[in-house]
Amino acid sequence: MDGLRRVGARPGIGNYLRRLWEVRHFIAYEARVSVGAQNREHRLGNIWLVLTPILNGATYFLIFGVLLGTSRGVENFLGFLTIGVFMFMFTSRTIIQGANALNSKNNVVEAFNFPRIALPVSSVLKETLTYAITLVTMLVLVLAIPPLEVITWRWLLIIPVVVLQLVLIVGLVLLFARVVSKVRDFAQVLTFALRIWMYGSGVFYSFENIVSNPAVLAILEFNPMHQVLNITRNSLLYGVTPEWSQWLILASWAIGLLIIGTVVFWRADESLGRDASR
Repeated sequence: MDGLRRVGARPGIGNYLRRLWEVRHFIAYEARVSVGAQNREHRLGNIWLVLTPILNGATYFLIFGVLLGTSRGVENFLGFLTIGVFMFMFTSRTIIQGANALNSKNNVVEAFNFPRIALPVSSVLKETLTYAITLVTMLVLVLAIPPLEVITWRWLLIIPVVVLQLVLIVGLVLLFARVVSKVRDFAQVLTFALRIWMYGSGVFYSFENIVSNPAVLAILEFNPMHQVLNITRNSLLYGVTPEWSQWLILASWAIGLLIIGTVVFWRADESLGRDASR
């Protein structure tokens, strides 16, 4: 019996990631097909990818900027809000879609033998392809909304910020996909948790204007999404070079969660995405 191995048994993590790389063409194809089918039933189609964050931004500006007055003391509040809404909406939408990827593709999971991590990764890739469109729209709006901003070399920092944002998202998606696969009700809890995270990330207001306690401010600034928004705003709007401490906080969260999420998902791969009623 030496050398025999149970069919479908979980491989070592190295072989597991190697198998993920081997199905990269499936991941890319599935993501492209999903993007093409998205919003197909609507008259405006994928134009909603742009319209949705714009309309949300206008709504939040009316509520927070006008009615609640959070725009006071914030330079270029429209640009500030645009960056916050566009970038956090992508994070929130991608986490929700990725966390539900195994359950929504249950038939695929049971029909084929492949690393199940491919499904949440494909979901993240699909949302990333659409994010390219909304990201360009965000940059155009930043340039078009008064006061008009000037493009500087700091605009290039949007590239590493988005890369770290994606790494952060993948780590969270893998963690939550495992939980949702086992406890589907957690998907509802996740929606509320992301809403709390949104308010705690400074999407609609500047923490410096509403928080006077240095300890509380330090805790809020340890939030990785706050750093994503803060670095982006400093680079695009205010001509301020982000501090290394900001990059360190964001990179530590992103890389740490990616490693933890990958290991946690890998350890449960054999049982993930199966129909519990069978």
